[in-house]
Parts: sequence; C-alpha cells; structure tokens
Amino acid sequence: MNVELTGIGVSPGVATAPVARLAAPPELGADTGPEPDPDAALASAKAALEAVAADLEARASRAEGPAGDVLFAQSMMPRDPALADRVAKALAEGRSAPHAVAAAFASFRAALEAAGGYLAERAADLDDLRDRTVATLLGLPMPGVPDPGHPFVLVARDLAPADTAALDPAQAVAVVTEQGGPTSHTAILAKSMGLPAVVACPDAASLEDGVTVLVDGRAGTVAVDPGPERVRRALEGEARRTEALSGSRGPGRTADGRAVQLLVNLGSPADLAAAAEADCEGVGLFRTEFLFLDRATAPAVEEQTEVYAQVFASFTGRRVVVRTLDAGADKPLAFVDHGQEPNPALGVRGIRLARSAAGAALLEDQLAAIGAAAAATDADVWVMAPMVATPGEARAFAARCRDHGLDTAGAMIEVPAAALRASRILDECDFASLGTNDLGQYTLAADRMNGALAELLDPWQPALLDLVGLAAEAGRESGKPVGVCGEAAGDPLLACVLVGLGATSLSMAPSAIAAVRAELATRTYEECAALAATAIGADDAREARRRVAA
Repeated sequence: MNVELTGIGVSPGVATAPVARLAAPPELGADTGPEPDPDAALASAKAALEAVAADLEARASRAEGPAGDVLFAQSMMPRDPALADRVAKALAEGRSAPHAVAAAFASFRAALEAAGGYLAERAADLDDLRDRTVATLLGLPMPGVPDPGHPFVLVARDLAPADTAALDPAQAVAVVTEQGGPTSHTAILAKSMGLPAVVACPDAASLEDGVTVLVDGRAGTVAVDPGPERVRRALEGEARRTEALSGSRGPGRTADGRAVQLLVNLGSPADLAAAAEADCEGVGLFRTEFLFLDRATAPAVEEQTEVYAQVFASFTGRRVVVRTLDAGADKPLAFVDHGQEPNPALGVRGIRLARSAAGAALLEDQLAAIGAAAAATDADVWVMAPMVATPGEARAFAARCRDHGLDTAGAMIEVPAAALRASRILDECDFASLGTNDLGQYTLAADRMNGALAELLDPWQPALLDLVGLAAEAGRESGKPVGVCGEAAGDPLLACVLVGLGATSLSMAPSAIAAVRAELATRTYEECAALAATAIGADDAREARRRVAA
C-alpha cells in the first residue's frame, strides 16, 4: 500500500502491530425524561459519579509517576458538588438521568473553554468523565482501551488520562492520535511509559481496526501496511540505537568535551526511585505542587520539610533545583481564594500568588521548609520561582530565599518578557531555567492542548528558539547558568540545538537521558551551534526539524 501518515512524534521508539481503535463512547439516544422520581434519579447519578471517581482514584494508586498524578487530579472532578447541583437542575428541567448528566458536563465544559488557557486544557478530560458516568448509569461497557487479545497500536481521536494510564505496554505497543500536541497528557504519559507515540495526525481517522502499521515516534510517521522488509529495517535500526544507548554513561558532554549537565524532572514521591537511580547529575525541576493540590488546608512546614528532606537525601552530592509552588489557573488551591479571572492562564499564578498576604505566607512557609531540609542534608539545593516576568520579581524572590539560608535563587523563564529581558533578570538572581512548554504557548499564543494548533506548539518553532537563544546569551554574558527544563530537553536532536544556543543544562524524563547523552557525544559544540543556526533560520517547526535532521 506504501502510505505514510505524518504527525508529531512525541515519544521515541519504533513499533509495529495491527490497529485497534479506542472503544466508542455510549450512545445517549433520545431523551426519555422527565424522570418519574427525580430524587431517585439524582441519587443514581451521584452514585455513578462517585463510582467513576473511585475507579480513577484506584487506578491512580496503582499507577506510577505522572500517570498517577494526572489520574488523581481527574478523580476529583466528578466529586465537585457543583456538578451534582447541575445534574439536579437538569433533572428538574425534565431531562432523563443520562441526559441530565450529559448536560451538566456540557455546562462545565463550556465554562472551562470560555476561561481559556490552562483551564481550557481540562475541557477534553470532561468528555471522558461524562462517557464513563453515562455508561455506568446505563449499565453499558466502560468506554476506553480495547482488548483484542494480541499486541496492537492504539489509535484514537484523542486519549483521556485514564485511557493512557490504563495501557499495558506488553499489549499496546504504540499510540497514535488525531489530536493532541507535544505537551498534551498523551505525550507526557506515553513518554513516561516508554511507548512510541505520534499525535496531531489527522489522517489517523482513516485507519481501520486490524490494518498493520509501523509507528516511528521519533520521526512522527505512521506507515500503513509497511511490508516485511521495511519493518525489518526499522526494528533493526531501533535495536542498534538501543544497544548504543546501553553504553551511554557518565556526565553529559559534547564530542569536544564541553560539559552539559543532564538532569531529571521530578513530579512526585512516586517518581523518586526512578529519578534517583538514573545516571544523571541531579534534578533540574522538582515540581512541588503535589503537596498542595487536592487538599483542604495548606501543608504544615514540618510536613513539607520531611518530604523535601527525603528528596534531597536521595540526591546527596548532586544538584536539586526546587520550583516553588506553581498554583493557579488549572491548578487552583482549595484553601486560597483565587477570585474570578477572565483568563486564568494570564492571571494570578506562580510567583504572582505572593502578591496577596495568603500567597506570601504560603511562599514563606515553603522556603522555610526547603531551607530546613537543605540544611539537614547534603544535596546542592537551588530554588527557582515560576512565572517570573520582571527583574523586580526576581529580586524580591532572591531576597526571600536568602532570608531562609538558600543562597542559590533563580527564575523560571516561561514568559516572553522574561526571555527578552533575561540579562536584567539574571542581574537579580543566580541562574535561570527555561520552561519551554509554557514559553512556547505564550510566544505563539496557542493553547497547549489545542490539537488544531499543535504545529504552533511544536518546541522546534524558530520563534521559541529565538527566545531560548536570547536567554542563553544573557547567561553567557553574566557568567550564570541558563538551563532548559521543558519537554524540549528530552528530544535528542533538539537537545543539541539547545546546547548550540547556549543552554548549560538539560532536564528531562529519566528515560530520555541516555539518548540525549549519546547524541551530544557525537557532536562538537561548534556543530551544535551550526545546528542551532540552521533551526533558527527556518520558517516553521517542520522545516527546522527537517533541516537539522538532514
């Protein structure tokens, strides 16, 4: 047949198997309302919502790493009292129970989409929760991952977190979705599970159950009926690459010996064992939100200190870069009044929480805990603030850090203003770290979860790389380190471009380190700089990737 579909490769690897499509959601059919007993119907709907929440919570407890975090956050949604209130309202208006549930979720979805930004990213998750709740109410099979009885390539319009986390890598050997983007849940979870994945592949809609495909998650291609010879070459090439990576050890360096620190991203205690065992030089991004989300009160200083100390002790003698609380937008805190914001992604989140008395107290407690844990362990602890936009914010944060005995304070550069004025930011602190996921969406004005804009969200976008280069140049001039901790750092070829732009460290999923280390070792710094110039000279992400790969 010799047909090749293209999308965005978001998790490297090669796999081949027959297609199995995601199970269809339940059909609502005609509305048979009103219910003869609205109170009983409401009780049934609430029971179905709780059953869905409990199932997701159970899955979260069995999952590891990012999958568990995402599932736990999703399990909180069906338990929102406002959702049950909207079901009751729809029942009172004369709808049947399944249609009342659908109407309630539709109302929630519209509100999130209207909010825009990060909240809009959560809207697609509501569709999965709706389908699961309706299926429970109607006594139908739960929609989701198929089980054909043999290894398969999962193909879907998009995947909910529950679907991705439920995948058995022994059966689902790769993932292809029509929608999604480089920083979608599908991308992040597939990478953490080591599954080859291609997203934003609209032609995947034409793939039927049973047709054999060859998925290349590095190149972003899906070959239909590839033929035995092409499959053999692809699998042998991947085997050679895996063998080469097995010999990749030690600190990151270019072929001419230029040091590039290779660090890991850490999102929760569940990730700690794998991160600590990785052949890395420390943690480049320790996300601390897991301590604050989905709870009614803020964690005490003592509790935070204990958790931070556990992490620091696992990295004795190595660097640990702690990002202070990045809450707000899609990560609201139950114990903080976030108010009503027309666009939360551009509102009070990250370091901006400290503008209020309550937010400032949260930051002071967190810095006190980090300082106490650092003093009790032998890790090299650095601290950085998210969403820094001005030199004044960097200055105030650094002063607060030093008040708590934390002498290495930095700023996340994920706002274009911070990249453009990076030299002034670095005048006020000790280092900077580029969060390419957020910096990309703000630079290209493209919602991170909007599949229709996936190409704009590609980290190979030259405009994004321009800003990375500006920030890295400011680091060179000031003699201060500027690293990258976004998903872009885990792409081996793009990692070379980032080093060529001047990044001094790269932080990524533990599974990506060997490939990045091996790729860097094949190129001199001058070659990396030439690749960076090639990428920036392109008109768009696709051309940048093609030019560098060539």
